[in-house]
Amino acid sequence: MSNPRWLRRDGNPRLEYGADYNPEQWPRETWAEDVRAMREAGVTVVSLAIFSWAKIEKAEGQYDFGWLDEAIELLHANGISVDLATATASPPPWLTTKHPEILPVDVHGNTIWPGGRQQWRPTSPIFRDYALKLVREIATRYGNHPAVVAWHVSNELGCHNIYDFSDDAAAAFRVWLRSRYGTVDALNEAWGTAFWSQWYSDFDEILPPRQAATHPNPTQQLDFKRFSSDALKDYLRAEKAILREISPDVPVTTNFMVMGETKGMDYADWAAEVDFVSNDHYRLPGAQSLDELSFSANLTGNIAGGDPWFLMEHSTSAVNWQPINLAKKPGELARDSLTHVAHGADAVCFFQWRQSRAGAEKYHSGMYPHAGTDSTLFRDVVDLGARLRDLASLQGTPRTRARAAILFDWNSWWAVEQDSHPTSRLRYKQEALDWYTAFLNLGVRADVLPAGSSFDGYDVVVAPVLHMVPSALAARLTAFVDNGGHLITTYFSGIVDENDHVGLGGYPGALRDLLGLRIEEFGPLLDGDTADLDNGLTGTLWTDRIDITDAEVLASYKTGDQAGRPAITRRTVGSGSAAYVSTRLGPDGLTPVLGDLLSRAGVESELPSSLRGLVELAVRGDTRFIINRTEETVDITALGGADRTLTARGVAVLRA
Repeated sequence: MSNPRWLRRDGNPRLEYGADYNPEQWPRETWAEDVRAMREAGVTVVSLAIFSWAKIEKAEGQYDFGWLDEAIELLHANGISVDLATATASPPPWLTTKHPEILPVDVHGNTIWPGGRQQWRPTSPIFRDYALKLVREIATRYGNHPAVVAWHVSNELGCHNIYDFSDDAAAAFRVWLRSRYGTVDALNEAWGTAFWSQWYSDFDEILPPRQAATHPNPTQQLDFKRFSSDALKDYLRAEKAILREISPDVPVTTNFMVMGETKGMDYADWAAEVDFVSNDHYRLPGAQSLDELSFSANLTGNIAGGDPWFLMEHSTSAVNWQPINLAKKPGELARDSLTHVAHGADAVCFFQWRQSRAGAEKYHSGMYPHAGTDSTLFRDVVDLGARLRDLASLQGTPRTRARAAILFDWNSWWAVEQDSHPTSRLRYKQEALDWYTAFLNLGVRADVLPAGSSFDGYDVVVAPVLHMVPSALAARLTAFVDNGGHLITTYFSGIVDENDHVGLGGYPGALRDLLGLRIEEFGPLLDGDTADLDNGLTGTLWTDRIDITDAEVLASYKTGDQAGRPAITRRTVGSGSAAYVSTRLGPDGLTPVLGDLLSRAGVESELPSSLRGLVELAVRGDTRFIINRTEETVDITALGGADRTLTARGVAVLRA
């Protein structure tokens, strides 16, 4: 990222602070109060016009920019910058009425009708034509406005329309396949179409993996996932091209959704298409809720390549879309925000500024709640603004690299959770998150890296369920170990190549020789079944029938079908090593296993032993963030030299 305009342009650093702002939902007399309260809260930037297409273009070719002109001028006069959306996220009713053929189609052939949002096909030429006309009008009108510091392409691309099975999608899929394979014979080889009489004689015979009598071709499914991510990326490029043409000095972004189980978009692949990475994150309930927030923020920072990134959305308190929507506890608003800052965010924004009175998200919290400014929540918003001002010097400071990393791979995620596998219970991100929690339990920092990243500078790389290992990745992992690195991987890793073809000769295929073991058959476990290990741990979900060829056994199975066989192994390669964990141990079980493997690799915690597991340590330059992972007060005197306590859900920021 090269000096993006959303960073302070007068030479004075600051962390940006703000929210989505939707003035069109409110009468004009409300706007002055909004801006007054924004100034009180310390808001510096708002995202504007995200869902405003129907207000801007009330009928085809009939534009009304008066209200938007007024809103932008009001914000600018009060020193508040604008991240201006292209307003294309949801087409207006007049467009879907005139052209219902832009509506997505689901796997069963059902039309996704208007009434919600994002009711458009990523591959619809008609939709693209109308949307790009709107982008051109907005860019022409506001591209040189001094308030506009960034362009916001659409909104959460793919959140609701990532997989479209329409005829438009089928035609675009065929074009994508021709580009990927060149010939139909090459496609037949990659897809293994000799199975079930699926051999194609022409690309025109190929369809998306629509609802079929039984499991569709696995590589067809995988390629459709790749295509769907690429189709949205291509749409992003189309909007960006117009914005570049008209206002080349204004940086372009779109808000990713690195969070939870959102997996349809390969954001590591998309990152090169934006001038700075933006992300939306909402915490999910559960014991690892905070750890997942840290994991996703960490991954976002590494998708951004270490550059500053923009937290475009998260929530001040409750959301509206979970089965039960709990308000945040005292301290959580600041803790969640500062955890993102700790992992490289230079902007902290929320959905949304003013909590809506009507619509599907009226019970989603905002910075300005239904209760108004005389409320605990608004006072917390003001306090956070002040705290971010105190941290202004952090702007542009990169995260400090850890000695350990966890690899994260979208292709493995897509492939490993498809049908017709040894178990349908495996969850790729959950296994990766469990390892991340184990690192946090040990007080050891670990970066979450896209699998295509360089391993240079890391002592330990953990590759959980790295199911898909093309030859180039296998060579990189082997070189990492040969050069003294320590690799840790798990069950169902190294099994298939980029075409989802199984490596023959025994599992784990591409990693078999590196790990020094051979597996003839998998041993998935039924729901409720477990397998005890001789180190006192208990495995679930999966076991492997391991034969050692050149590795040390660190733990064996005591019970179950694999009793007496290895469960955890380690092969020494010069000063490096390659370890294998053949069952799901969960975060608590992984903690001692990881601790032993890190000790063998010479990687230790930077925290005093008394604080390990109680707090998370994140480092940006000479600044340490100490994040309380507990519901209790923690004494952090050992970190600061003076008597200090960290309140429950608190964050301490310590300068060198």
